[in-house]
Formats: sequence, C-alpha cells, structure tokens
Amino acid sequence: MKTDYPYQQLVLVGDSLIESSIETQDGFSFHAELQTYCNRYLDVVNRGLGGYNTAHVSKFLPKIIPPPTESSPRIAYLFILLGTNDACIPLPGTFQHVPLDEYKRNLKSIIEHPNVQAHDPTICLITPPPLNDIHYKELDTEWGYSEPSRRSETTALYAEKVRELAQEMEGVVAIDLWQAMTDTAIAKTPQDYTPGGPWLGTVENGKEGGLRALLHDSLHLSGEGFRVLYDIILPHIHLPKERVFPMWTDFDPRHRV
Repeated sequence: MKTDYPYQQLVLVGDSLIESSIETQDGFSFHAELQTYCNRYLDVVNRGLGGYNTAHVSKFLPKIIPPPTESSPRIAYLFILLGTNDACIPLPGTFQHVPLDEYKRNLKSIIEHPNVQAHDPTICLITPPPLNDIHYKELDTEWGYSEPSRRSETTALYAEKVRELAQEMEGVVAIDLWQAMTDTAIAKTPQDYTPGGPWLGTVENGKEGGLRALLHDSLHLSGEGFRVLYDIILPHIHLPKERVFPMWTDFDPRHRV
C-alpha cells in the first residue's frame, strides 16, 4: 500500500535481547548507533519484548506490526531475533519453552502474516546467540534450579532452524549472530578453544574465554556483544539515495559555498 507518511521504518522485533539494545553498555548503544546510521532516511523502531517467545509474538503480532495505511509508515526492513526463550529447557518453574519444530512454524507464520506481507519489507532472521553455560549455571543455582534451565547446545539447535527457514523462504535473509559471536569469542581467547572441540562457555570446555566479555550476564549481550550484532546487520541495510528531507544548503538561496 502506498503511504504518504514521510519516513519508512526499520523495525526490530524480539525478546529482551532486542529490548535491551536500546540501553548504553560500555559506552555503546546498539539502537542509538543504528538510528544514527539511518537518521534522515529511516526511523528505527524497537519492538523488543522481554520474556517473549515466538508464540507470544505471534499472539500479539497484529499490534506489534499493524498494517500500513495512507497516514502510517511502511516498514522497509524487519529484523527478527527470537529463540533464546523458546530454547528454555522445560523444568518445573520454567514456562517459555517452545518445541523446536513449533518454533520454526511460528517464525514462518510471523513472516507470512498478512500485516507483515502488506509492508513488503526486507526480512532478516537473526539466529539466537550462544550462551555462557558456565556463568549461567551460577545463576541457575542462585535461582534454585537443580539443573540448567538453558544450555548453549540447545540454543544452537534453534539457531540452526533459523538458518533452515531462511534457506527455504525466498527473499528471507539469515544473519548468523551465533556464529559471529562464537568466532569473536574464539578470536579473543584462541588459547581456550581447540578446533572441533567443545564450545567456549560450555561445562565440557571448562573455560568461558572471550564469551564472558560478549555476554554481560551469560545470556544478554554486552556493549561489545552488541557491536558484533551491529557489524553483521549493517551490510544488509541499503539506505535510499536521497534523505527524506534535503540538507538546508540544498534549498536555502542564501547559502554560499
């Protein structure tokens, strides 16, 4: 649908990983950096909802992504980062788990929802990042769990479903945050990782390595972790040739070079 609203949008949909991207950590705010890059071309909208899984987002999707109207903005880019909560291991006291195949179906239904399709956006699916199991185990113990409520190896399966879905759906792009975070963590502390061996942060490896710096609480991205995300999504954003509003020097006749 054609709209007269001047600015198109770049919308970030996800859980607390997206919600917290608006904060400043270690001198870096992912959302602010992204809006600075897009400023005067696109509005960046944060629809990160802490605790949500794909089932929750599907339930509220008509409000999260309303259809375009003549007086409302069109979504040009839609970035989706969900899965960290879906991958929560079902235990007494945990309620966010979504089975693997249902997770994939939910993502597909979000992408195919009429409201999303009406905007005709560029859709990018972001894989959930790895966890720091060693650090998270400490938190699980504090919370009273007798066994881990999240495992990096489980989340890795959900990341793979994102890659699969992007391959199956024409025009959908996979952005591999899992791999980018893993590669960055290994590059920071290569001595803590043996190629082909257990991942950093796992109990089997026994060392957190560079992962500790990328995940401030074992689950959520630090400022440095958000820089990794920023660097891998930026190549997928292609700004319009012209700003929504021109530079003042282009129209003010008093301007002199």
